[in-house]
Amino acid sequence: MNKALSTLLASCMLSAALATPVAALTVDGIDVPDTYAAQDTQLTLNGAGIRSKWFLDLYVGGLYVPEKASDAEAIINADEPQAITLHIISGMITSEKMTSATLEGFENATGGDLSAIRNEVEAFLNVFAEEIKEGDVFDLVYLPGEGVRVLKNGDVHATIGDLSFKKALFGIWLSEQPAQEDLKAKMLGQG
Repeated sequence: MNKALSTLLASCMLSAALATPVAALTVDGIDVPDTYAAQDTQLTLNGAGIRSKWFLDLYVGGLYVPEKASDAEAIINADEPQAITLHIISGMITSEKMTSATLEGFENATGGDLSAIRNEVEAFLNVFAEEIKEGDVFDLVYLPGEGVRVLKNGDVHATIGDLSFKKALFGIWLSEQPAQEDLKAKMLGQG
């Protein structure tokens, strides 16, 4: 009887452990899960780090891909499910500041030429029109044939663009002119 009970208990504990999402990384107190489900693809955390500006930590950014990779250009250009998560960790981020910084990021990622994706960029920036507060989480999920699904705190706010828009969006963090060099390195698993 004791052996059966201990086997059952061990089995239950193993099932509970397997059912619980595991944080692969804790960054500035934020548990960043090691996987992300996008369409029928289980994405893997490639890396995560902190975006800071003027000595303020603003958000924790995580990059999810089908298979770990360190080639930023290949990740940007890949027409496969991918995701970037942004966990807001500062009350200093406002809707206006996020919109301005994101627009600057798009300009840097495209060499200043937004003409091909101007409407998509405007639609994307509208996602930041609502108040942004510490604890908010934005998921930017690229789904081939569908576009970039933008979620705020788990709620879908928009699905925008195509592969060319995704390239510019992911380029904000991974291009030759990223939002922050050390965040890029960490997202690429190099830091």
